[in-house]
Amino acid sequence: MPQVSRRTVLASAAAGAAAILPFSSKAAATQIKAAVPTDLKGHEPVPLRWLEGGTPAELAAGTTWGVPWPRGAFGPDQQFTVTTAAGAAVPVQTWPTAWWPDGSLKWTAHAVSGAAGRAETYQLAAGAPAAPETPITVTAGKQITVDTGVIAVTFARSGEHVVTAIRRGETIIAKDGRLVASSQDRPSSEGGATVRTESFTGVVDSVKVEQKGPVRAVVKVEGKHRRGRHAWLPYVLRFYLFAGSDAIRVVHTFFYDGNEQKSFISGLGVQFTVPMRGEPHDRHVRFAGEGNGVLAEAVRGITGLRRDPGAAVRQAQYEGKATPDPATWDQRVTTRLHWIPTWDDYSLRQLNAHGFEIHKRTKPGHTWIRVDGGGRASGLAYVGSPTGGLAFGMRNFWQLHPTELEIGGAATEEATATVWMWSPRAEAMDLRFFHDGLGQDTYPEQLDALEITYEDYEPGFGTPYGVARTTELTFWALGATPTSERFSQLAAANATPPLLASSPQHNHSAGVFGSWAPVDRSAPAKVVIEDKLAQMHAAHLVQTDQQSWYGFWDYGDIMHSYDGTRHTWSYDVGGYAWDNSELSTDLWLWYHYLRTGDAKAYRYAEAMTRHTSEVDTYHLGKWRGLGTRHGVLHWADSAKQVRISNAGYKRFLYYLTADERLGDVMHSLIDSDRTFLVLNPGRKLTTEPFEPDPAKLLVGTTTDWGALAMAWLTEWERNGDPIARTKLINGATTIAAMPNHWVQGGRTYNLADGRFTQTGENSVSVGSLSSVFGLIELMTELIPLIDDETVRKQWVAFCRLYNSPVADQIAETGATWGNLNLRQAYSRATAYASRQLGDETLARRAWQELRTGHAGYPESHSFATRRIEGPLVLNPIDEAGISANASAQYGLAAIQCLALVPDQI
Repeated sequence: MPQVSRRTVLASAAAGAAAILPFSSKAAATQIKAAVPTDLKGHEPVPLRWLEGGTPAELAAGTTWGVPWPRGAFGPDQQFTVTTAAGAAVPVQTWPTAWWPDGSLKWTAHAVSGAAGRAETYQLAAGAPAAPETPITVTAGKQITVDTGVIAVTFARSGEHVVTAIRRGETIIAKDGRLVASSQDRPSSEGGATVRTESFTGVVDSVKVEQKGPVRAVVKVEGKHRRGRHAWLPYVLRFYLFAGSDAIRVVHTFFYDGNEQKSFISGLGVQFTVPMRGEPHDRHVRFAGEGNGVLAEAVRGITGLRRDPGAAVRQAQYEGKATPDPATWDQRVTTRLHWIPTWDDYSLRQLNAHGFEIHKRTKPGHTWIRVDGGGRASGLAYVGSPTGGLAFGMRNFWQLHPTELEIGGAATEEATATVWMWSPRAEAMDLRFFHDGLGQDTYPEQLDALEITYEDYEPGFGTPYGVARTTELTFWALGATPTSERFSQLAAANATPPLLASSPQHNHSAGVFGSWAPVDRSAPAKVVIEDKLAQMHAAHLVQTDQQSWYGFWDYGDIMHSYDGTRHTWSYDVGGYAWDNSELSTDLWLWYHYLRTGDAKAYRYAEAMTRHTSEVDTYHLGKWRGLGTRHGVLHWADSAKQVRISNAGYKRFLYYLTADERLGDVMHSLIDSDRTFLVLNPGRKLTTEPFEPDPAKLLVGTTTDWGALAMAWLTEWERNGDPIARTKLINGATTIAAMPNHWVQGGRTYNLADGRFTQTGENSVSVGSLSSVFGLIELMTELIPLIDDETVRKQWVAFCRLYNSPVADQIAETGATWGNLNLRQAYSRATAYASRQLGDETLARRAWQELRTGHAGYPESHSFATRRIEGPLVLNPIDEAGISANASAQYGLAAIQCLALVPDQI
């Protein structure tokens, strides 16, 4: 099978690169400065607010957010300052994350520490930033040490301990930070046979300091889990530390590279050793429950006894403070302390989305007793003493069940604190396919089955090999046992890390992300549309909770289609189950947030992006860079496509948070066109042998190219990659140069330089899915960037003709475009053509197409819900007439019609 490496691509395409966007590396500094226009416009201060509103009591170490800027506002060397509404300067660290083609800043990222003064609102403005009182420092030698001024964290360059020590002053709060995993050779649910288990420890392969202050430092660690010679489950860890903060934020990603028939993960966690100081009655544990609930206990309790040590003693222990000298207690207690059990081990287990339990025991070999339970735990625990301890937690703790927070050895000299991302108390992770193929051994049989269950099955394709999951963790190295009130505040910061955000009005004025505009209720007709958008979005939020779309591999995704007969979503029906980004659900959710600024909308879209970028995409193996079409399992369908791994779905969260993991994912997609060498997307529809020619690949100019181009666009604006720019522009210009541009049949793609070539006579080949995976949104952004009139003209023609009468299509392209579907979705294409051509007739046609609702929601459609209760359903639900496809495309069409042709509504 022919292979083309990126090195080959670089060599062959470099000659075609021109007007290169500046690199973010130091080597490109002179290019950046040379490209920046001399008439920079600047920009007035930008208001910032906390996403959830108000003033958070605690931050998760610190916070990092992104802000867009209009083209030509600032050069790459621009500094920024942050001040509170009262005018107090806040230390801030700034770096660019994207540039406009002229070299001016497009996006900047900013970080402030949890130690900074907090207010409800801030201003971001051009100016010299305030420096932190104690800047963060990074020392690199045989080990790497990051000192925040409050804690010092030392990282090993090799071995089994990722973090060798976390110190607060001279006190070691935690040490020997490590990754732990276990697996078994058969699933837990199939008894009757001996189960063989193995334990693994993460081993460090590489450590890199990605950022080093003055406010924020980032350390990236990569490696695999090992046991002897057996190495698997690659991982990537990023540690975020902020000046003046005693917290560490950790982003943990692992990749599944096992045999799902033999390797069943039974535990996956991050573990620290915590030195214990003081007597057992001065050692404490804390668990966050639901809401602001806190369980506070001592390792050896001295309250509730038959004899009373004294009110001052009891109160001190209850508050987590050092108790008075035992000589001052009631001696009937002091002389009998050795008879009071010490509780060595504790466990909070969230094995499903609806309930957790806390257990404890005196030591291994003895039974666990149930302490208490509740609904949905916040996901934070603590072990330590009045002289310091470790708080450790996991974000989305109950949503990503089965999870666990475990404390071991609290009564000994060294305790262990473990965040279990997959609890060993749960059944082992079973990633096998959900059916035996049902006899679908040939392509004709598989295509026939597709007609009934909408599942595109093929033996061997439903593999989880190469999928990933990212989890966010937080650790606090505390100088004392926290009060219950502060512990609750830490738990809230861990569960929902506070984030600063600029307004929809500012983000829109910057001209980013194409055609959208803030919510506008200035006319009755607009109110109707705005109400529908709000009701539709709210209906999906409700469904997530009522249908319990939670779990380690599922959280963040939504279901594709609803079964009104059973009053449930089609979770078990082939391609009607998990959505997997079908028809750009991700885009709709992000545009909804952009225009509303609503915190719930942001968190909903954030969860989807984190899921789809990891679980629905292959990161290892021969299909690396491809995503999987919708199905009962996220990796079940045999359609592996770039339209699902689409970088366009990930850009929003990246630019709004500067998340490095998402940056890695998007960067990995710039070569996903190489997958057309190893997998033939049309293999079931042809009998021709698959002999791919790198210079003549069968890559589609719409669904395929749109996804590839979005990866190149993002890489170009982020890193100035000349090959990404070359392929992006070559693709757009060569498509536009063909007689029938984006609907030209008979064309091939050159992997080396991204050019398309017409291979036959003029013909038309167009499908309804062609532009509903981000192509419309891509072109709206791309056309102003490359300023090519032929590209603009031909794309406008496509947008105008899709919903045009057949006679118009024949007159311009020589053939009818057929009985096309999704006409409501393409109303936004009509609106774009109207805006570009100044044609009010097209604008009115766009609104008519939206309201008619072909393959979507007509104007008469109501998003009102009706309550369905038992015994008709298992749990009460609010049933709404929605589906993911229709919602995503109606949402995108309505949003863009409102932005492009609002006056003709």
